[in-house]
Amino acid sequence: MYANIRGTRIYFDIEGAGLVPQGSQMREKPVAFLIHGGPGADHTSYKPTFSALSNRMQLVYFDHRGQGRSARGDKSTYTLDQNVEDMEALRQYLGLEKIIAIGGSYGGMVALTYATRYPQNLSHLIVIATVPDSRFLKHAQEILQERGTPEQIAIAQYLWNGNFETEDQLSEYFRIMHPLYSFTADSTQAVQRRSILSIDAINEAFGGFLRSYNVLDQLHKITVPTLVIAGRHDWICPPEFSEEIAKVIPNSDLRIFENSGHLIRADEPEALLDAIAGFIVYKK
Repeated sequence: MYANIRGTRIYFDIEGAGLVPQGSQMREKPVAFLIHGGPGADHTSYKPTFSALSNRMQLVYFDHRGQGRSARGDKSTYTLDQNVEDMEALRQYLGLEKIIAIGGSYGGMVALTYATRYPQNLSHLIVIATVPDSRFLKHAQEILQERGTPEQIAIAQYLWNGNFETEDQLSEYFRIMHPLYSFTADSTQAVQRRSILSIDAINEAFGGFLRSYNVLDQLHKITVPTLVIAGRHDWICPPEFSEEIAKVIPNSDLRIFENSGHLIRADEPEALLDAIAGFIVYKK
C-alpha cells in the first residue's frame, strides 16, 4: 500500500486486525509503527520477527522515503528530519490518534526525534540499539579497530565516508560485516538478501546529517513510558549510549540483552518480543 504524502510516495504495510471481538464488545488494539534502520535498508528485515506482536497490537511497517519500496526522488531530502515528518504525515494519513513507536538503530534515532517533537501523539516509545547523538561514529570506529578484521576495517571506510558506489557494494558490506552485527548466521543473511537497498540514503546519512545528529538535549521532553533496549556486544550503537538515553528520559526503563550484538531481533528474538509485549501490557 502507498501513501502520497509530503511530495513523495511512502510504502506501508499493515499486519494484524485493528478490532478484535471480546465478549459482546469489539476491542480496539493499539497501533505500533515499526521504524526500520539503515538508512538504506527497508522494513522487511523486521519480518517475520515482529509478526508475533500482531496478537497484541496492529503493526504498521513502512519504508523511509527513497528506500525500499518507497519512491525515489531528490536525495538531498533523504534526511532524519524528513523521515520524522513523513512518519507524522503517515499517522495523520491513516487517521490514527496515539501510536506506539518502535524503532531500531537508525529507526531508533527517528523514533527519539519524533518523540521530542510529537510527544502528544505517542502512547509508548520503544527504542532498540540506538544512540542520542553523533558521538557513536567515532566510538564505533574505535571498536571496529579493536574487534574487526582487516577486511572489515577496509570495507567500513565506505560507510564512514558515505561513498558507497553500488547496491551490490553495500550488500557486500553487510555480508562482510555481519559477524560484528549479529551472532547468528543463516537467518539474517537470508533477510538481508531480500531487502531493497539504497546507497543514496546511506551515503546522505553517514556522509552528511548523522555527523551533526544530536537529540540528547531534547530527550527530557519525552513524557511517555519509554523502553530502551541495547545489545551488550553492539559495536556500532554500544550499550553505554542506551544507558545515557534511559537516564535522561524521565519515565524510562532500560534492558540490556547480554547475548546480543546490534541485531537483537536475530540474536535473542523471543526475549526481545517478551520484553516489548510485557512493557506495553504493564505500562498501558
